[in-house]
Amino acid sequence: MSSALKQIFLMIRVNLGSLPRRLWISLSMVLSVALVVAVLAGFLAMARGFEAALWGTGSPGIAVILGGGTNQETGSDVPAEAIRSLTAAIGEIGVARDAAGLAPAGELALSREIVVPVDVVRASDGAEQTLSLRGMDLAGPGLRDRATLSQGRLFSPGAREIVVGGRIADEFSGFAVGDKVRLGAVDWTVVGHFTSGGSAFESEIWADLEAVQSAFDRQGQVQSLRVRLAGAAGLPVLQEHISAIPGAPLTAVSEADLYAAQSERTASLIRLFGWPLALLMAVGATAGALNTMMSSVSDRTVEISTLRLLGFGRLSAFTATWVEAVALSVVGAALGILASWLAFNGWQASTMGANNTKMAFQLDVTADVALTAGLLGLAIGIIGGALPALAATRLPLTSALRARG
Repeated sequence: MSSALKQIFLMIRVNLGSLPRRLWISLSMVLSVALVVAVLAGFLAMARGFEAALWGTGSPGIAVILGGGTNQETGSDVPAEAIRSLTAAIGEIGVARDAAGLAPAGELALSREIVVPVDVVRASDGAEQTLSLRGMDLAGPGLRDRATLSQGRLFSPGAREIVVGGRIADEFSGFAVGDKVRLGAVDWTVVGHFTSGGSAFESEIWADLEAVQSAFDRQGQVQSLRVRLAGAAGLPVLQEHISAIPGAPLTAVSEADLYAAQSERTASLIRLFGWPLALLMAVGATAGALNTMMSSVSDRTVEISTLRLLGFGRLSAFTATWVEAVALSVVGAALGILASWLAFNGWQASTMGANNTKMAFQLDVTADVALTAGLLGLAIGIIGGALPALAATRLPLTSALRARG
């Protein structure tokens, strides 16, 4: 057993030591694996970044009430009767009173909200983007646990004033505090900027509910209600109460669950595009690895046959050739991960988020993204090197004798 291991290690050293002689063909295999790994890591980093933006948005202590049997704000409608029923049952439905001083004393920590898509032209390239203008009550900003004003102030009741998320303020010109912005058919004044730890809220514009309803001819319409729950048991109590309200069906979900469901749908779609493309490229890279290793075996026919004549077994020839393929794929995978991290990590991207509007986020090349992409690169070497390794065990030993003759 010790002799067989020595043979394997010696043959591996001989194979790896001869790589400089086959530098360019070996480099082509490394680069093809690196390309596959970088592409897959890019898609996975996009999905991970989108999930991170939405996971950081929701809070388990906030409930969102939707109407019409839908589980998202688009298509939802909460009737006025339901709102009156909720406010009349204060103290009995698991909802906290306002603690931020934004709602009238003793009333629910509740915000009636509506989302309107608005088109904005990006100054950098002239492209038109659809953003979310969210109308809300004064209690609304206080129901976003991570949201804080970074500049200016909040909007005033009834005024056509907007507070802009940090990502929009950074990407679009004309949203500085004090600027006038045309949204829809009227002009709005930017009175503040806010941040929320990189969450999806930073891709929204906030304004007073009644001002938005008036500007977009949606008087009386409310798409969702946000309420702060009174403890961990608040949500079941709230759900039981709204199930007894007559009329259109109402749904109450925690804000965390609402955004987690949205992130899962879009992230799954991103992966649905990324994996087939990466696997298709991996098939090509595996074929390239097979050709590379077959050329390597052909180039070392005399060398391998001579070692076999000297007593080296088939196992050592197989293992050494396979290890060479795996080593090249590991180098390629590491190069691809490094390239993806340098190119993609922290890169700003955007996609269609909730309410069919633009949502900005950062690509995130995490450890699990790197590991998943790296394993695919390793698989290319394992599969692509198996057949050439088998071919190395079947070389005719007479090749060495002919070379000597």
